[in-house]
Amino acid sequence: MIRVSIAGASGYAGGELLRLLLAHPDAEVHQVTSERLAGKYAHRAHPNLRTLTRHRFHTLDELTECDVLFLCLPHGESSRRFDDLSRIAPRIIDLGADFRLDDPAEYERFQDRPHPRPHLLGRFVYGIAELNRDALRNAHLVACAGCNATASILALHPLYRAGVADSAVIEVKVGSSEAGNRSTPGSHHPERSGAMRSYKPTGHRHLAEIQAVLGAPVHFSATSVEMVRGVLATCHVFLNRDLDDKALWRIYRDAYATEPFVRIVKERAGIHRYPDPNLLAGANFCDVGFERDPLARRVVVMSAIDNLMKGAAGQAVQAFNIMHGLPETRGLGFPGLHPA
Repeated sequence: MIRVSIAGASGYAGGELLRLLLAHPDAEVHQVTSERLAGKYAHRAHPNLRTLTRHRFHTLDELTECDVLFLCLPHGESSRRFDDLSRIAPRIIDLGADFRLDDPAEYERFQDRPHPRPHLLGRFVYGIAELNRDALRNAHLVACAGCNATASILALHPLYRAGVADSAVIEVKVGSSEAGNRSTPGSHHPERSGAMRSYKPTGHRHLAEIQAVLGAPVHFSATSVEMVRGVLATCHVFLNRDLDDKALWRIYRDAYATEPFVRIVKERAGIHRYPDPNLLAGANFCDVGFERDPLARRVVVMSAIDNLMKGAAGQAVQAFNIMHGLPETRGLGFPGLHPA
């Protein structure tokens, strides 16, 4: 059994990770931490785990050695405490934003402050398995991608890899769990309920990840909608040549035909003919679909994920499986619910 611990396990991503690891046949949960709830049972924060675990939350300073340490810490904490955390486990999987970029200048540009440990940038493997599977096999440090970045990259990467994309405009609609479990004025029920609020029309920090992976500038906006889980990325891609449906199908099949967690969704009829995040709650799938504009060199690519799964905890467990030579789908077989 592989002994795993979760630092920052009281948040939504940490709770989803704990749920997955408790049921994982090759993982043994060693410790979970929460500074706020230290000493309390884990099900105090995650009532869905009642009777499934008797773990109590520890503080970070109480962590002892394990095989893999998952980090679900507030932004900036992973880099600030990296020296201490790296002594606890030989392998670290970070679900936060501290180590996703290799370029300190890009970090400062999008985070409005210098990186506290710039010499560590570039040491982490970016955690999207569909792009970096070979590097993940031998990785000791993994930085999971942001949820919006994951949906956008998986939507667009095939077209950019094929060299047919000239430019792209991405609009993501996101559920409230993306903001975490700390209350804010924007999460207050009278303000959030029924809302469709553009909260980051420009300058979203996930844009840096998307551009770094695609190797090209794109445009990105984010809108909050009344949904708890889920990301729907609608990407307007302007092509540099004329492509018919068969050519587009070929590009996406070449990229994803053998991927266990990416499904091409493009039906001829029905209300579920395009990707829908509502169908993916609790699942590690990314559903990708597209529609060619017959009047222009434009393709609308749609991508849906559960932000807490393929955009966070599920992605982390997928990387964990690859790092340990396990079947990539181990512990990630839940298909989602319908209706939900």
